[in-house]
Amino acid sequence: MRIVMMATGDIAIPSFNLLADSGELVGLITQPDRPVGRHQTLTPPRIKVCAQEAGIPVYQPERMRDAAAVEQLRALQPDLVVVMAYGQILSQEVIDVPTIACINAHASLLPRHRGAACIQAAIEAGDDETGITIMYVVKKLDAGDVICRASIPLRGTETGESLHDDLALLAPSTLAEAVEMLREGRVDPQEQDESVMTYAPKLMRAHGCIDWTEPAIQVARKIRAYHSWPGTFTTYPSVKSGGDKQLKIFPPIDCFPRLKKPVDAVPGMVLDAGPDGMLVSCGGPRGGAVRISTMQPPGARKMNAESFFAGHKIMPGTILGLKAQDEA
Repeated sequence: MRIVMMATGDIAIPSFNLLADSGELVGLITQPDRPVGRHQTLTPPRIKVCAQEAGIPVYQPERMRDAAAVEQLRALQPDLVVVMAYGQILSQEVIDVPTIACINAHASLLPRHRGAACIQAAIEAGDDETGITIMYVVKKLDAGDVICRASIPLRGTETGESLHDDLALLAPSTLAEAVEMLREGRVDPQEQDESVMTYAPKLMRAHGCIDWTEPAIQVARKIRAYHSWPGTFTTYPSVKSGGDKQLKIFPPIDCFPRLKKPVDAVPGMVLDAGPDGMLVSCGGPRGGAVRISTMQPPGARKMNAESFFAGHKIMPGTILGLKAQDEA
């Protein structure tokens, strides 16, 4: 079987290695090199480097829909195209190129959490489990019939980063199962139930703004889910500058869903601040609070609460997030 992989994100690297080791991978199609960092250094996707080291030909069309890109794919004569975190919507012309199928490895249990932010969505929604789904690619986003899936439980401590890595390691065995099913012609495709479909659109940095009016458990989930992309932040009033400064927030987060608070407490109010962290009041019908113990002020490194409060003054009664809510 001749296999072409279309992938860009790091989550696809273990699955790429599986296909490369099989001896059936004849090419990798990935996104073009992009400028990265403060100095905008042109940087290749990590999976491209893996392919070069493995001796797999690499192709980087700017638009996979372009006729030249489609012809390049046809020239590889694939029986199977495997898509995972590629980053472009495929045309029907591309989907129809392989002789057996064009399939996608998606990091959720479809039809729950279609879309780019499926990993973060599972944590933010408080799901009990998530996993990898292998499905046929169709023009409608993540809507193809399911070939097979594998699940893992969620313990309520995962971050977006750790779950990404867990699912990256789960994907190869799930993909291998799907490839064998297709090779042997024993696929029993399962149609997705559109009535229970959810959608997780691409996240931008502005989505990481903390809304302190949400319940504590939701705030804590968001901080875990959005680590390390797009990250979460709030603002605090600076005594030195007289204005508000942005404060990045990191897991771990202690959550107190039913904390008894002062009668004058409002969402975003600092209830306590010291070496153990900053206890912040949240909203919602049950209120509660979260304790932030790792943070990063502008122009500084990430630090624990003890280091932060050695150089910054945030007193109990301070309201966080007023400027952040206006900017987001």
